Formats: sequence, C-alpha cells, structure tokens
Amino acid sequence: MSQCSSSTGSTKATNPTASVMIGYYRFTDIFFEWHQALPNQADVSPLKALLAYSALVHPDHPLRKEGVNGIELYLGTFETGEMRLLFSSAQVEYIRYWLHAVGLTEQPIPIPSSEYLILPSDLVSCSPDVYSDPAVLKRAIKNIDKNNKRLRGTGTLLASRRFAFEKARTLWAAKLGTWCAVDFEAWDMDHTLLTEFGWSLASWKDGVLVRENGHLIVKEHRSYTQKYVPNHREFYNFGPSEVVSRSTFKQRIQDLINEHKATGPLFLIFHDSSQDIKYLKSDAVKAVERLDYILPDSPQNGEIYVVDTADLFAALEGDESNNKRALERVCRHLQIPTQFLHNAGNDAHYTLDALIAMASGDPVDQQREQRWPKRTEDNQPKVEFRDWEEDSDYSDLEGVMGPLVANPGVDNDSQNEF
Repeated sequence: MSQCSSSTGSTKATNPTASVMIGYYRFTDIFFEWHQALPNQADVSPLKALLAYSALVHPDHPLRKEGVNGIELYLGTFETGEMRLLFSSAQVEYIRYWLHAVGLTEQPIPIPSSEYLILPSDLVSCSPDVYSDPAVLKRAIKNIDKNNKRLRGTGTLLASRRFAFEKARTLWAAKLGTWCAVDFEAWDMDHTLLTEFGWSLASWKDGVLVRENGHLIVKEHRSYTQKYVPNHREFYNFGPSEVVSRSTFKQRIQDLINEHKATGPLFLIFHDSSQDIKYLKSDAVKAVERLDYILPDSPQNGEIYVVDTADLFAALEGDESNNKRALERVCRHLQIPTQFLHNAGNDAHYTLDALIAMASGDPVDQQREQRWPKRTEDNQPKVEFRDWEEDSDYSDLEGVMGPLVANPGVDNDSQNEF
C-alpha cells in the first residue's frame, strides 16, 4: 500500500456501526501497510499501537461493539475460493477519526487508496468473525494464508471445495472431537421468528461412534404455520420433540454448543450454512461469536469449525458454480432415504448422514467414480445426472427403463389397451 487518499472536512467520531459500510480492506493491508503510507511520521506510532493484536482484542478498543466479546472483523471469500480477513471500510473510517478526536493525530489521517477497497460484489460471501484472544487472531491469519497458498493458481471455487472435502475426510478418520449437525426452522413470513431447532451429533467413545439427536419446538411460536414450505414441525422421525419456552430454547442451544466445545474441537455441520449461522449469532440464540471456516491440520480444543455439506457435495459432483443443491437432492444422490424434510430435527439428522456418507468414503475423485461411473469427461469434471436422478417425481420404473414414450406408427391409445 504505497498510496493514501486525503479527505477533507470535519467529522465527529461516532460509534463504528453508525458509519456507512461501502466495502472492505484486507486485514493484512491495514495492519502491515497503512502506516507505511502515511505522509506524517508522527501519525505512524498511534496507528500502529491501535492496530496491535493485543490492542484490537482489548475491551476498551474503539472498534469494540456493545454486546460483542472481542473485535468483530469479517471473513470474505472470493470466487477463486481464497479467503481474506477484512476490516470494513466503516471501521477504517472510524479509526482515522477516532485517532484525531482523542488528540493522537493533528488531522484525520488519510484513508487507504481506493485501489485497495474490496467491494461486496467482489466477494462470494462475507460474514462477521469475532476475536477475543490475540493468539487466536494471529493463528487465524496464518491458517487463512496457508490455505490461500494451497489454492493459488487453481483459480476455481471447486479447488477450495475439493480441499475442504479431503480435509473433512482426514479429520473424520482421525475421530477427533464432536461433529454436530444443526438446523433451524423459522416462520416463512418472518425469518426472525424461530420455530424449531434440531441437532444430530456424532462422537467417539473408546473408538466407537456414538450418535445423539434432538428436536426443540418454541412453545410461544407453535401456532405459526408455514405458507411456502411444508408444515412438518410435528413429524420428527427420531424421537419425541421437546416443546420449550423461548428462554429455554436459547439456553439449551447455548448449553449444547458450550458442552461439546469444552471437550475438544467442535465441528458444526450445516447444509448451506449462511442462514443458520446468522440464527446462531442472533439475539434470539447468541450461541456463538466466532467460527473458523477453514478446517486446519490440527484442530484446537475449544474452537468451533464450520463444515458445509452443500460445499462437500459440490466437490464430490465436480460443481464449481455458486449454486448449491437442496438437502433433499443431495440425500437422493447419496442414496440416503428421507422423510418429512423441513423439520429441523430431521434436516439435522439427514445432514449428518450426508456428512458421514461423504467423509467416511474414499478420496473425492475415486468416490465420484464409484458412485456415478463414467459420468464425467476429462475436460468437464461435473457429473452429468440423468433426469430421473434429479427429479423425485420420476417413477421407479422410469429410473430403470427411462421415461415411457409413444411407439411411432402405433396408435397411442392402443398402447394403453390390454
């Protein structure tokens, strides 16, 4: 970062959430480069001190948001699959004006050059990530950089998915920690109103796989029925549902996460994780603050790692698009029977089934060929599924013989006469 842009005018320092976010800056650019581009050397030391690892996670840091236990940064994913830890441009703006407001700089320091600005449209996804320990923040940056180096030159999202697939296989085979699939259901007329939570977890006791399932229904929201998806709240397949109050709902989810995080690394499994992670971090649940989105070589006790079966299946079928398959289709292709989907407990159970089916199998290319022989070409890694494999409305007979068609030269009505 060799350039900074000046900004005129006087702005009073306010809470960072009050600023308008228009983009992001790489954490490494802000941490290592911003101070080097400042024209006034007297401004260098205050900026470096404010950006030090120990300062960033301190409770009194000006970027600390009320109710958040640590510094809230952002983890962005590019189309190549590479990830970056990010500051929002609102945070960068606030840093420069805070330094001036408390008298540490004579003028607001110049903002980084716009050429370093990352627009939301440049990212496939971006989610907040909270750090309360400087060592954890350092390790996260190191792991992200290590993963990016592995992906560099591949140029596709598929490469990152393939890497995640093989890492999940390795960690599953090592029988590490607890693997817990979770799912929320919300009222489809107001997605902030949570109605159900389901979980299905796997761990090992004396080397033997042990599974546990559960399903919670929010008592106060039981009267809300879905308009656009099936109402399967009362059709939990794996035991009795528990009807609990909103406060108990929140506490039970927090206890589930904390209990298994305390005993080793916790792998939270989602099918298309973005919405469920928002629910976990929402005021209605508040079960997690920070998550690791990259599976490391050596998972740490007390850390929570995200595993997304939608991404793992995309790696398995060779799909490099941003489209993610629904859980029902993934289970159908993996030959996992399902019943009463859109029940949070059932969805969690089938998500863990899908994870186990893929993670306990052979390496991704070998497993693809075993499941769907000769369905790919050298220059096209994506499996070409047949219509009857994609559509559950096709009959079993069509699956074996193909769709029935009229016989040319024969009266169609006569074909139906016996």
